[in-house]
Amino acid sequence: MISRRAWLAGAALPLLATQGCDAPDTPLAGGFVGTSPERGHLLRSAMAQRPARTQRTRVVIAGGGVAGLAAARALRQRGIEDFVLLELEDQAGGNSRATQLGGLPCPLGAHYLPLPMDAAHEVQGLLEEFGLRQRVAGRWEYDERHLCHSPQERLYRNGHWQDGLLPLQDIGAGTLAQYRRFAARVAALMRSAPFALPAQRAAFAPEHAALDAQTMAQWLGREGLDDAQLHWYLDYCCRDDFGAGLAGVSAWAGIHYFASRHGFHAPGDAEAEREAVLTWPEGNAWLTQRLAQPLGERLRCARVVSRIATHRQGVTVQALDTASGQLEQWDATHCIVALPVFVAARVLAEPPACVREAAAALRYSPWLVANVHLRAALADQGGAAPSWDNVVYGSNALGYVDAGHQGLEQRRPDSPRVLSWYHALGLAPDARNALLQQPWQHWAEQMFAELREAHPDLRAKATHIAITRYGHAMATPVPGLVQRLRANPATPRSGPLLFAHADWSGYSVFEEAFTRGHLAGLAAG
Repeated sequence: MISRRAWLAGAALPLLATQGCDAPDTPLAGGFVGTSPERGHLLRSAMAQRPARTQRTRVVIAGGGVAGLAAARALRQRGIEDFVLLELEDQAGGNSRATQLGGLPCPLGAHYLPLPMDAAHEVQGLLEEFGLRQRVAGRWEYDERHLCHSPQERLYRNGHWQDGLLPLQDIGAGTLAQYRRFAARVAALMRSAPFALPAQRAAFAPEHAALDAQTMAQWLGREGLDDAQLHWYLDYCCRDDFGAGLAGVSAWAGIHYFASRHGFHAPGDAEAEREAVLTWPEGNAWLTQRLAQPLGERLRCARVVSRIATHRQGVTVQALDTASGQLEQWDATHCIVALPVFVAARVLAEPPACVREAAAALRYSPWLVANVHLRAALADQGGAAPSWDNVVYGSNALGYVDAGHQGLEQRRPDSPRVLSWYHALGLAPDARNALLQQPWQHWAEQMFAELREAHPDLRAKATHIAITRYGHAMATPVPGLVQRLRANPATPRSGPLLFAHADWSGYSVFEEAFTRGHLAGLAAG
């Protein structure tokens, strides 16, 4: 299902062939799908109209991303059914939504979930509820149908593909030595100042504060870790999880990427093992669709929450119904504010100090996801076999995933398929404006250019492109941010308000959003 905008499948638009690319003169259909920047920007204009109707409910959840859906689930687990969830887009799920191209499901955003660590017991419970995890002979086992199928990932470098994303082929002894030194430093920090995911489950030690005060690039420089291959890989990891590279994110975040999970293992380490992840053709929408399904009419999509005001009796929430153009009002005992912090600061009539200060400190990375429908499989270069995750060394983008890699059916070489290409635009001042102002053809050309050497037949086999833009895709943990959030957190309860969003962790991953939403749902009502 395509979200608010109808994908322009019937209105094929010309896309110029790029130099050096074996592209036909046939037009390529495409357009923007999945999000509505115009709808979100309605908050910039005054909504002076009077509410057309006022309704009463026990709890209002403002925001239908992962945190809002987790809060709704927690309310229902407590037996509280008297609530409403207000969501901006036409489909709940936030950055974990999906669409279809040519009948093939594909993600519009987040596309995998690492197996949760013990600190993420709320996420573990969700996976058990959905039948993804069960105890067998005293041990937890995951349903292998939903674990990423092999081969999992590969890297295109020096004209061929290698297994895994850490550069390994044609590296010297100096590079290998720096891999081992970095692994040793991560292991030492894991012992002296433990990390956790979700982050709130670990104390913020002085070692964490020292890391948070500098960029990852600065920390690497002080450690004498200057190898180009190591830097590229760590930069890729930071862009993948945090939306910006080594020069933008804090060293706390760069270390947390590894230390909150299984560490970093250099080639040849006895414990080296690729991290297992859960993934689906539609990405994490497999999870959010199942969270949203039982909500029925309690889920109200296409609602622009415009004002949240507290009073002695509770809270009043106003939202614009974009379908009717009318303003709705909800009177409730509590409101779970599962909105990005910069939105919460705008719509709260009297935002608490913690909200104002967090909104001033947070910076957001814009993202773009391009799903491209192919009429047949791509010709492959030598080396590692086609994988679920495919990355080009040296690229500013994040490569692509094969949305059909998890399918259990046998695919013929001439059968259609969909590739999902990801690009985090980083913290450049003009990145968000460029994302919103450039036509879809511009981003398609960028994708073709990035992948041209690895897949010279990509343009010739592409039939449709659906591009999703996220102007404020994720909070980026810049230096000093996590310490500021820890020093002045959003309390679980501020009168009738409860705050639940991954922004309060300083970065955006499923475990953070789900845990905060679940805890808010336990505290509301």
